[in-house]
Amino acid sequence: MKVKFTLTLFLTTLIFCTNIIGQSNIKTETSIERFIENKMLETGIVGIGASIIVDKKVVWSNGYGFADRENRTLFTPSTIMNVASIAKTFTGVCIMKAVEEGKVSLDEDINNYLPFKVINPNYPNDKITLRHLATHTSGLTDRNPFYGDSTYYYEGRKPEQLGKFLKDYFVQGGKHYSKDNFLNAKPGTYRDYCNIGAGLAGYIIEVRTGKTLNEYAKKHIFKPLKMQNSGWALNEIDITKHTKLYEKKGESIVPIQLYEMTTYPDGGIRTSVDELSKFFIALINEGEYKKTRILKTETVKEMLRFQHTETNKPENVNIKKLNQGIFWATKLGATRIGHNGSDSGVRTFMLSDLNKEFAVIVFFNTKLDEKDEGIYFDIYEELYKYAKDLKTKQTTKR
Repeated sequence: MKVKFTLTLFLTTLIFCTNIIGQSNIKTETSIERFIENKMLETGIVGIGASIIVDKKVVWSNGYGFADRENRTLFTPSTIMNVASIAKTFTGVCIMKAVEEGKVSLDEDINNYLPFKVINPNYPNDKITLRHLATHTSGLTDRNPFYGDSTYYYEGRKPEQLGKFLKDYFVQGGKHYSKDNFLNAKPGTYRDYCNIGAGLAGYIIEVRTGKTLNEYAKKHIFKPLKMQNSGWALNEIDITKHTKLYEKKGESIVPIQLYEMTTYPDGGIRTSVDELSKFFIALINEGEYKKTRILKTETVKEMLRFQHTETNKPENVNIKKLNQGIFWATKLGATRIGHNGSDSGVRTFMLSDLNKEFAVIVFFNTKLDEKDEGIYFDIYEELYKYAKDLKTKQTTKR
């Protein structure tokens, strides 16, 4: 392993650190660094972490900028950050582990698992399943702005208890209940990305296993993969290793407070680029990372299997552009697979090519304006091209 830390002087003294594993193309690497540094200066992004996986191994990882701008703490591949909706893939693995254990079925009516009933008033006789929840075809929906305004907790405030929140949201008479929490769509017939549905799926696993999701994930994911710096809540991780978060307001980049979420199964995981790489490798390697197995091969295949076909798909889905696994999806016009994440102060990517031969993970600790959203994709794509070059180089050597 070759490790390099490079200090580059810019107008704002942008600092980055580099950790390279194996051989690399210096010209390409220098080009990548220059591209990322320029984009950071152009937009004000404070910190970035990234890794490249080729043939189920991390071959390159970098940190750029700061985890704490004010104290000049570097952002490195071991910096902890909340990963937003990438957390849904952890919920997906917990679902599939519970399937292996016989605790749940993907196609059972969820009302047979819950201590309360979830009934779409538009289709009261149609069952909703975990498969529906995990493919965003349940007919349940995030009521906005309620979801964004009422499920995030800052300043150390503790979120509302998940089960109580869900009962109040889905059961008539609950303080959060509204007919607008449901679509006028039969389960399985319409895709509508639903965070609260992911929260419900995670809660079902808690009910059926008798363990909180963090306990269940710790036993079946974090501990086996030696993800010692990963967890669902702030009190589960070393806060001194957690990045600060930032957002762009006008022309200024300002820090924002760390937060926790009521519906944590949809976006609450905190981990590092280094540790998320282990998890991603296990998923694209049929459930195994360095001889440690977290799911059976056939279970992972079902989780990652494209659930939609031309004859069996939601009415608003074009499978040439989008398909769906169990909290897993095609992205970028169905040219990549995995999951992305976007939340207050964070933007994340965890995507592989369709053949699972090379993959990129990227963390950004700064939320940009909507007009600058394309910058995240520009940086991701540059890293993806580099990953493809590294894959080609390795193949040529054989």
